[in-house]
Amino acid sequence: MPFTVVPTPIGNLGDITMRALEVLREADWIACEDTRHSKRLLDHYEIEGKLMALHDHNEEKQIPEMLAKMEKGESVALISDAGMPLVSDPGFRVLRAIREAGHEVTVLPGPSAPVTALVASGLPPYPHRFGGFLPVKKGKRGKELAAALARPETALYFESPHRLMSTLEILTELAPEQPIVVARELTKKFETIHAAPAKELYEHFRNHQAKGEIVLLFHPESPQ
Repeated sequence: MPFTVVPTPIGNLGDITMRALEVLREADWIACEDTRHSKRLLDHYEIEGKLMALHDHNEEKQIPEMLAKMEKGESVALISDAGMPLVSDPGFRVLRAIREAGHEVTVLPGPSAPVTALVASGLPPYPHRFGGFLPVKKGKRGKELAAALARPETALYFESPHRLMSTLEILTELAPEQPIVVARELTKKFETIHAAPAKELYEHFRNHQAKGEIVLLFHPESPQ
């Protein structure tokens, strides 16, 4: 298993697979976004792996070191803070470089917040489009949401709890009766899935501050 992409739980630690645990226990190195965050998961399952940091700010610099380790026959498991690595997480540039160098790459199936939210939302599962994190700047966010409202497919986005009110305000201005789903803290103790017209969700979250990880979804052709 020279290089293996390993999904980790998006909230509930019990959601990790037996195969993922086996790979993490056998890997010579475990590349992760935040070594302190990942150590909590590894400690929970009594895994003593050698950790190396791989995040947005050092990914390019880590490629030569990663390739050098693999040239020596050492195996590397890639994990992110939660869910499937590369999906709005670092790792794409490393994986591409490893493939181009001729090394074997294996990807394990596992938890994914967008897929979990899509199934739980009750919205049409296909066609759908996952747009990652919505733009930080409000103007660009508005343009992205307007474009999504014009497409005949279910739209999925990650959103920060600090920007959710701003995003719901934009949606209320664009399409106040548009059904919106806000899936929050999926698989965790305080999981909530709110489904209502944009204007109602805007009013709700004005009085109930959103916390935790959020997936926002809507389908323009859903009944309004």
